[in-house]
Amino acid sequence: MSIQDRIQQVERRIEAACLRSGRRREDIQIVAVTKYVSLERTMEAYEGGLSHLGENRWQDAESKWQALSEERLPEPEGGKPVWHFIGSLQSRKAKDIVGRFDYIHSLDRLSLAEAIHKQAERLGTRVPCFIQVNVSGEASKHGIEPGELLPFLEALQAYPAIKPIGLMTMAPYEAEPEATRPVFRALRELRDEARETSAFGQELNHLSMGMSGDFEVAIEEGATWIRLGSILVGKEEDEQ
Repeated sequence: MSIQDRIQQVERRIEAACLRSGRRREDIQIVAVTKYVSLERTMEAYEGGLSHLGENRWQDAESKWQALSEERLPEPEGGKPVWHFIGSLQSRKAKDIVGRFDYIHSLDRLSLAEAIHKQAERLGTRVPCFIQVNVSGEASKHGIEPGELLPFLEALQAYPAIKPIGLMTMAPYEAEPEATRPVFRALRELRDEARETSAFGQELNHLSMGMSGDFEVAIEEGATWIRLGSILVGKEEDEQ
């Protein structure tokens, strides 16, 4: 199946989820998760209009980032590439990410905030970040505990080069996507509470949640960014 076919299928499912939940399609953005595919497949996705690209390690993303940053590369309908760092980020690696990636989806500790802030200050920029929350409580998942969110947001005021724009979570894998609904709903409720009580309230507009297996439920519960890999760009290692 071509990437264009995949995009069309996903679009139909997004539109149906929006219809069920009374949401507008334009309020939902897709991050095409290209971490499991080659440069060639990433280029195909970008040229097909998927301008928001998600990677979780700089050493894997570097060749793609460099190739798509070439000035001579024609811009497709979707516009310039917008890079999202979606993996767990080590503080010492922040220097590789800040200035290259437009969004960070995995801010989950103050030591990382400090590292991001220092690099952003050096570059004279402010970094839009999602705060990762471990809503499910799984030991294998990264993220702060839900009860730590408001104190964490308070502490982030010490790092003005960080711009918190929303929350991110990863739901447990479930055979039935409907089983993920409580996780997504809880993240939305946390976001809404933070918007009312945090100094960053007016900036916390977004929810990064929902992947290939559960994105429709995430949309119904308020996702503004969905992170789609295998369903959208495939997973080449499984095709060999």
